[in-house]
Amino acid sequence: MTTRDLVLVALFTALVVALGVIPGIPVAALPVPIVLQNLGIVLAGAILGARRGAAVAMLLVILVAIGLPVLSGGRGGLGVLLGPTGGFIFGWILAAFVTGLVAERIAPAGSSLGRTLLGVGLGGILGAIVLDYAAGIAWLLAVAPNEAGLPLGERLVKTTLGMAVFIPGDLIKIALAAVVTHALSRAYPIPRR
Repeated sequence: MTTRDLVLVALFTALVVALGVIPGIPVAALPVPIVLQNLGIVLAGAILGARRGAAVAMLLVILVAIGLPVLSGGRGGLGVLLGPTGGFIFGWILAAFVTGLVAERIAPAGSSLGRTLLGVGLGGILGAIVLDYAAGIAWLLAVAPNEAGLPLGERLVKTTLGMAVFIPGDLIKIALAAVVTHALSRAYPIPRR
Protein backbone atom coordinates (compact mmCIF):
# COMPACT_ATOMS: atom_id res chain seq x y z
CA MET A 1 0.00 0.00 0.00
CA THR A 2 1.16 3.49 -0.78
CA THR A 3 1.11 6.38 1.67
CA ARG A 4 -2.00 7.68 -0.08
CA ASP A 5 -3.71 4.31 0.37
CA LEU A 6 -2.88 4.32 4.09
CA VAL A 7 -4.24 7.84 4.49
CA LEU A 8 -7.47 6.95 2.67
CA VAL A 9 -7.91 3.81 4.80
CA ALA A 10 -7.34 5.84 7.98
CA LEU A 11 -9.78 8.56 6.85
CA PHE A 12 -12.53 6.11 6.00
CA THR A 13 -11.97 4.20 9.24
CA ALA A 14 -12.42 7.52 11.04
CA LEU A 15 -15.65 8.06 9.07
CA VAL A 16 -16.99 4.67 10.16
CA VAL A 17 -16.02 5.43 13.77
CA ALA A 18 -17.73 8.85 13.53
CA LEU A 19 -20.92 7.17 12.29
CA GLY A 20 -20.78 5.13 15.50
CA VAL A 21 -21.31 8.28 17.57
CA ILE A 22 -24.96 8.00 16.60
CA PRO A 23 -26.31 5.38 19.02
CA GLY A 24 -27.76 2.17 17.67
CA ILE A 25 -31.51 1.70 17.66
CA PRO A 26 -32.46 -1.49 19.50
CA VAL A 27 -34.87 -3.83 17.76
CA ALA A 28 -37.28 -5.73 20.01
CA ALA A 29 -36.11 -9.23 20.92
CA LEU A 30 -33.01 -9.03 18.71
CA PRO A 31 -29.50 -8.57 20.12
CA VAL A 32 -28.44 -6.63 16.99
CA PRO A 33 -29.22 -2.88 16.84
CA ILE A 34 -29.75 -0.73 13.76
CA VAL A 35 -26.55 1.28 13.25
CA LEU A 36 -25.18 3.71 10.66
CA GLN A 37 -21.67 2.26 10.66
CA ASN A 38 -22.51 -0.22 7.93
CA LEU A 39 -23.19 2.81 5.68
CA GLY A 40 -19.53 3.75 6.18
CA ILE A 41 -18.46 0.21 5.30
CA VAL A 42 -20.42 0.32 2.02
CA LEU A 43 -18.99 3.77 1.27
CA ALA A 44 -15.45 2.51 1.92
CA GLY A 45 -15.85 -0.35 -0.52
CA ALA A 46 -17.69 1.73 -3.13
CA ILE A 47 -15.31 4.68 -3.07
CA LEU A 48 -11.95 3.11 -2.25
CA GLY A 49 -12.39 -0.25 -3.97
CA ALA A 50 -12.25 -3.82 -2.76
CA ARG A 51 -8.77 -3.99 -1.20
CA ARG A 52 -8.75 -0.63 0.55
CA GLY A 53 -12.40 -0.98 1.58
CA ALA A 54 -11.65 -4.34 3.21
CA ALA A 55 -8.59 -2.74 4.87
CA VAL A 56 -10.91 -0.15 6.44
CA ALA A 57 -13.09 -2.89 7.93
CA MET A 58 -10.04 -4.89 9.09
CA LEU A 59 -8.58 -1.83 10.81
CA LEU A 60 -11.92 -1.25 12.51
CA VAL A 61 -12.00 -4.86 13.76
CA ILE A 62 -8.47 -4.45 15.12
CA LEU A 63 -9.45 -1.24 16.93
CA VAL A 64 -12.45 -3.02 18.45
CA ALA A 65 -10.31 -6.02 19.44
CA ILE A 66 -7.81 -3.88 21.33
CA GLY A 67 -10.65 -2.36 23.29
CA LEU A 68 -11.20 1.04 21.73
CA PRO A 69 -14.84 2.19 21.99
CA VAL A 70 -15.28 2.70 18.24
CA LEU A 71 -18.59 0.94 17.71
CA SER A 72 -22.06 2.40 18.05
CA GLY A 73 -22.83 3.27 21.65
CA GLY A 74 -19.14 3.44 22.58
CA ARG A 75 -18.68 -0.31 22.49
CA GLY A 76 -15.39 -2.10 21.93
CA GLY A 77 -13.31 -5.00 23.14
CA LEU A 78 -13.09 -8.72 22.58
CA GLY A 79 -16.39 -9.22 24.40
CA VAL A 80 -18.19 -7.36 21.62
CA LEU A 81 -16.42 -9.33 18.89
CA LEU A 82 -17.21 -12.63 20.62
CA GLY A 83 -20.79 -11.59 21.46
CA PRO A 84 -23.97 -11.82 19.36
CA THR A 85 -23.03 -8.97 17.00
CA GLY A 86 -19.49 -10.24 16.31
CA GLY A 87 -20.37 -12.03 13.10
CA PHE A 88 -21.83 -8.88 11.59
CA ILE A 89 -18.69 -6.92 12.55
CA PHE A 90 -16.36 -9.53 11.02
CA GLY A 91 -18.74 -9.67 8.05
CA TRP A 92 -17.99 -6.01 7.34
CA ILE A 93 -14.63 -7.07 5.89
CA LEU A 94 -16.35 -9.22 3.29
CA ALA A 95 -19.08 -6.59 2.77
CA ALA A 96 -16.58 -3.84 1.95
CA PHE A 97 -14.54 -6.13 -0.30
CA VAL A 98 -17.51 -7.40 -2.32
CA THR A 99 -19.12 -3.95 -2.57
CA GLY A 100 -15.84 -2.57 -3.88
CA LEU A 101 -15.22 -5.46 -6.24
CA VAL A 102 -18.66 -5.24 -7.86
CA ALA A 103 -18.55 -1.42 -8.01
CA GLU A 104 -15.12 -1.56 -9.67
CA ARG A 105 -16.40 -3.92 -12.35
CA ILE A 106 -19.82 -2.40 -13.09
CA ALA A 107 -19.28 1.30 -12.39
CA PRO A 108 -15.70 2.42 -12.98
CA ALA A 109 -14.75 5.95 -11.92
CA GLY A 110 -16.63 8.56 -13.94
CA SER A 111 -19.67 6.35 -14.61
CA SER A 112 -23.17 7.77 -14.92
CA LEU A 113 -25.44 7.98 -11.88
CA GLY A 114 -27.49 5.03 -13.17
CA ARG A 115 -24.44 2.85 -13.63
CA THR A 116 -23.08 3.87 -10.20
CA LEU A 117 -26.44 3.06 -8.61
CA LEU A 118 -26.35 -0.34 -10.30
CA GLY A 119 -22.74 -1.13 -9.36
CA VAL A 120 -22.82 0.10 -5.78
CA GLY A 121 -26.39 -1.17 -5.34
CA LEU A 122 -25.63 -4.69 -6.51
CA GLY A 123 -22.32 -4.76 -4.63
CA GLY A 124 -23.95 -3.45 -1.48
CA ILE A 125 -26.78 -5.97 -1.66
CA LEU A 126 -24.38 -8.87 -2.22
CA GLY A 127 -21.81 -7.71 0.33
CA ALA A 128 -23.63 -5.76 3.03
CA ILE A 129 -26.87 -7.72 3.01
CA VAL A 130 -26.37 -11.25 1.68
CA LEU A 131 -22.83 -11.99 2.91
CA ASP A 132 -22.80 -9.83 6.06
CA TYR A 133 -26.18 -11.19 7.15
CA ALA A 134 -24.98 -14.75 6.45
CA ALA A 135 -21.88 -14.22 8.60
CA GLY A 136 -23.89 -12.50 11.31
CA ILE A 137 -26.67 -15.09 11.40
CA ALA A 138 -24.20 -18.01 11.47
CA TRP A 139 -22.29 -16.35 14.32
CA LEU A 140 -25.48 -15.52 16.18
CA LEU A 141 -26.67 -19.13 15.96
CA ALA A 142 -23.28 -20.30 17.26
CA VAL A 143 -23.07 -17.98 20.29
CA ALA A 144 -26.68 -17.25 21.28
CA PRO A 145 -28.16 -19.66 23.82
CA ASN A 146 -30.90 -21.95 22.55
CA GLU A 147 -33.23 -21.37 25.49
CA ALA A 148 -36.29 -22.70 23.69
CA GLY A 149 -34.49 -25.92 22.69
CA LEU A 150 -35.36 -25.47 19.01
CA PRO A 151 -33.68 -27.57 16.32
CA LEU A 152 -30.98 -25.76 14.32
CA GLY A 153 -33.11 -25.53 11.15
CA GLU A 154 -35.96 -23.86 12.98
CA ARG A 155 -33.58 -21.46 14.76
CA LEU A 156 -32.04 -20.58 11.38
CA VAL A 157 -35.43 -19.78 9.85
CA LYS A 158 -36.56 -17.69 12.85
CA THR A 159 -33.26 -15.79 13.04
CA THR A 160 -33.22 -15.11 9.30
CA LEU A 161 -36.81 -13.86 9.35
CA GLY A 162 -35.97 -11.69 12.35
CA MET A 163 -33.12 -10.07 10.42
CA ALA A 164 -35.50 -9.10 7.61
CA VAL A 165 -36.43 -6.03 9.64
CA PHE A 166 -32.99 -4.57 8.81
CA ILE A 167 -33.27 -4.92 5.02
CA PRO A 168 -35.29 -1.73 4.21
CA GLY A 169 -32.89 0.46 6.19
CA ASP A 170 -29.86 -1.22 4.64
CA LEU A 171 -31.28 -0.70 1.15
CA ILE A 172 -31.68 3.01 1.90
CA LYS A 173 -28.07 3.16 3.18
CA ILE A 174 -26.83 1.41 0.02
CA ALA A 175 -28.73 3.85 -2.23
CA LEU A 176 -27.33 6.78 -0.23
CA ALA A 177 -23.83 5.31 -0.57
CA ALA A 178 -24.30 5.08 -4.35
CA VAL A 179 -25.37 8.72 -4.62
CA VAL A 180 -22.46 9.89 -2.44
CA THR A 181 -20.04 7.71 -4.43
CA HIS A 182 -21.25 9.23 -7.69
CA ALA A 183 -21.04 12.80 -6.38
CA LEU A 184 -17.58 12.25 -4.90
CA SER A 185 -16.28 10.62 -8.08
CA ARG A 186 -17.29 13.73 -9.98
CA ALA A 187 -15.78 16.19 -7.48
CA TYR A 188 -12.70 14.24 -6.37
CA PRO A 189 -12.08 11.04 -8.32
CA ILE A 190 -10.28 8.36 -6.30
CA PRO A 191 -9.02 5.38 -8.29
CA ARG A 192 -10.46 2.19 -6.77
CA ARG A 193 -8.07 -0.54 -5.67
